[in-house]
Amino acid sequence: MMAHPIRPSPPVIAVVVPCYRVKAHVLDVIRGVPPSVGAIYCVDDACPEQSGAFIEANAADPRVVVLYNAENRGVGGATITGYRRALADGADIIVKIDGDGQMDPRLLPRFVEPIRRAASDYTKGNRFFRLQGVADMPLSRLLGNALLTFMSKLSSGYWSIFDPTNGFTAIHAAVLRQLPLDKISERYFFESDMLFRLSTVRAVVTDVPMSAVYGDQQSGLMIHRIMLPFLAGHARNFLKRIFYNYFLRDFQIASIEWVLGPILALGGFVFGLQAWSAALANNTPATAGTVMIAALPIIVGIQMTLGALNYDIQNTPQRPLHPALDSTPEPPAETTAARALEMERR
Repeated sequence: MMAHPIRPSPPVIAVVVPCYRVKAHVLDVIRGVPPSVGAIYCVDDACPEQSGAFIEANAADPRVVVLYNAENRGVGGATITGYRRALADGADIIVKIDGDGQMDPRLLPRFVEPIRRAASDYTKGNRFFRLQGVADMPLSRLLGNALLTFMSKLSSGYWSIFDPTNGFTAIHAAVLRQLPLDKISERYFFESDMLFRLSTVRAVVTDVPMSAVYGDQQSGLMIHRIMLPFLAGHARNFLKRIFYNYFLRDFQIASIEWVLGPILALGGFVFGLQAWSAALANNTPATAGTVMIAALPIIVGIQMTLGALNYDIQNTPQRPLHPALDSTPEPPAETTAARALEMERR
């Protein structure tokens, strides 16, 4: 008699719902979560509407677990609270859905499936994929997202993704454990900072087409207020990513281009500006040699910078990380302690 092969159990899926001023919509969000989800963590982020108590009193779904932050930590801080609990409870795939009703929970299988079949480590929504969906988006948000997307591409290195501030995401638990949760931005920069952190571990990120719902709820994300802080955050992450990937972990031709390209271009520009100012002050035209000395470094510098950018685009992670992490057993605690003691002795 042939024994039937043992089929692996389906992954345990958990949903994290940050809750802050979402009392009017959060119950509808909970009701829309598919039955394939094993746990729903609603995080009351010191909500003035007492959303946690409201959910406990009115949500009949046995999967719901209400968590509380003692002080308001922002959408990122609330999500991280849910992440930590989901990891502790043994979830395999963790989905984050905002509680404001702008995301359809019925789309959840689209986010889980690429991770389940080991095609991606992290999936995120993209509201710009379909043109009819873009037509419903406010113009200010449309233009702001376009600019934020380009900044995010530079800072994260994920050049094929769009809509980086989209809060509908899913991540494999094995990859989430590799991220420094205590260092990720806890406010509106959370989703963008997550992409940067994922790039440092070479995780594969996939866009999932979706449509947003804009009803009577008001988003707290004001583009004109967060543009400068986002710009500073992306600039910082860009420099850190270039250092990590091209100097600390590896060194190649692109590493040289990242350094020499901007230096040559800036140096040629400064020299040319000084020469032009001197010629203007003396009322004498600049010589052909002076022009060439200024133009050549600019041309070479721009070409080198473009070469580095082209390599960076081609270097986007393509091989999912979590299958290798899942297949690597954790070392016993006593073995880890012994290794640490041996390192101290050395």
